[in-house]
Amino acid sequence: MSELANQLVIAEREQIARGVRHLLADPLITERAAPDVFDVIRRRRDPIAKWFDYYCGWTLIVEPRLGYARLVKVRPAADPTRPARRLRSGRSAFDRRRYVLLCVVAAELFAAPVTTIGLLAGRVRAATAEEPVVETFDSASRGERMAFVDALRLLESFGVLEAVDGVADSFVDSDAAKVLFRVDTTLLLRLLATPSGPSQLGMPVEEVPLRLADVLAELTRERRYGLAGAPAGRHADRTGVSDAQRNLWLRHSVFRRLVDDPVVYLDELSADERAYLESPTGRQLLRRAAEQGGFILEERAEGVLLIDPDGIATDNKFPDDASTAKVAALLLLDAMPGPTTVEQLQRSTAGMLERFPRWARKYQGEGGVREIVSDALAVLKEFGLVRTSASGLVTPLPAAFFEGRERHNALGETVFLGIGRALSTPGPTAGQQRCDVEISLDPEGGRTVAATVGADNGTFVQFFHDGSIAVGNDGRDLASVFNVGREANQTRGRNGVGGSVMVTFEGSYRPQVLRACDHLVEVGERAAPPPNRLYKDEFEVR
Repeated sequence: MSELANQLVIAEREQIARGVRHLLADPLITERAAPDVFDVIRRRRDPIAKWFDYYCGWTLIVEPRLGYARLVKVRPAADPTRPARRLRSGRSAFDRRRYVLLCVVAAELFAAPVTTIGLLAGRVRAATAEEPVVETFDSASRGERMAFVDALRLLESFGVLEAVDGVADSFVDSDAAKVLFRVDTTLLLRLLATPSGPSQLGMPVEEVPLRLADVLAELTRERRYGLAGAPAGRHADRTGVSDAQRNLWLRHSVFRRLVDDPVVYLDELSADERAYLESPTGRQLLRRAAEQGGFILEERAEGVLLIDPDGIATDNKFPDDASTAKVAALLLLDAMPGPTTVEQLQRSTAGMLERFPRWARKYQGEGGVREIVSDALAVLKEFGLVRTSASGLVTPLPAAFFEGRERHNALGETVFLGIGRALSTPGPTAGQQRCDVEISLDPEGGRTVAATVGADNGTFVQFFHDGSIAVGNDGRDLASVFNVGREANQTRGRNGVGGSVMVTFEGSYRPQVLRACDHLVEVGERAAPPPNRLYKDEFEVR
């Protein structure tokens, strides 16, 4: 194969991987909103569709002429961590009323390809008035108009609605606002991702609140799996399940969680799913899927996760310095050496709010401590970093404490430096470098922190009683680790025997709130760090 052919194959693989990750972040991609991304998916739609179909059992619909790509993602369990959100600065989650209005608006949009906001509001009012279980829409209420507009703006973001004249937000101030919409009914039909439509269930309306779990199970039930895909305990007798159905269900159920959740813990899987994931076939498919999708596979004793080195598949980032709840979540995680209670976290958070009165002003009032802890814990649970119990116990999960060159607390990176080999040659007796800070270590303390030295740019060094250290940054990725060794020789003698490690971070982000430390160092960062190089008689340790 020629060099040009090799380059074309590599480019095609990269495009397929990028297309897979873009669709995982946004299952509905339109040509109008993301022309470059849509073009890649359009050109590589066949291999991308095969990837999703084989590993996840999801269907990819690409309409080149209509200008959209829709990945139909089906999950058998409800996921409260990804609600619809208001397209405003706070990005608050939709409440029940907004979901109701969203559904009614979507149903009424099929009436005509073009409509005005006033006509649409009138149809929504009439439709809700006919349903005894739905509160009638009242456009005279500003709160109702705002909820209505939030539903419209979400549909606009999907490409279903296009404001030809006027803006939807004007309806919030006045129900007499004039806005003309164009409706894409074809795309509207693609929004529903359930295998079975709600109208096909045939369940009386009054029974739905009492049997909501059954409703969700029927909406997401995929007949190709037979009883293999039925919820545990619902069908005890599964003798009619074929091996093909069982293996297909196991593969799809495991990979759906891997590509959709921040981390998959083995103790959260069923016994059959764990056995499949740990089997030679499962492990081979896991590595192949990661390679084809452009992911880095992390396998731990506690679980598995797929890391996107480019951040394309990340639909929600942690931390986010624009979000107070995410900053608070990081600080709470740092204050959690092990299982703790919500009350203990509230006490530490109260002290933090007192020390930084100009930070988190939204939470500075009465009840603010409880609210910020609640919001921060919601963030940590969303990213699979903690688990909470009904009794109020908060337990940090393994993903919060990666070791080695890993992300710590889902922010920046950390490198752990263990204890090296003992030297038979004594150290230098003269010309030793003077230290700025002396830290006493107690070997009986083991792997507990003896002291932390921090810098105002987010870099920190933790010294452990067992002699190991950790070097990290609370906002930057690791650029390089340069490990150098020196041996005694005739010219060097005993001076400089041992080694050194240079850890370099990339980026310019500086955390707004620094982690607690025993010694703080100011770093100007006016110049880039010098390149790593070996001195005479040195060698790099790899």
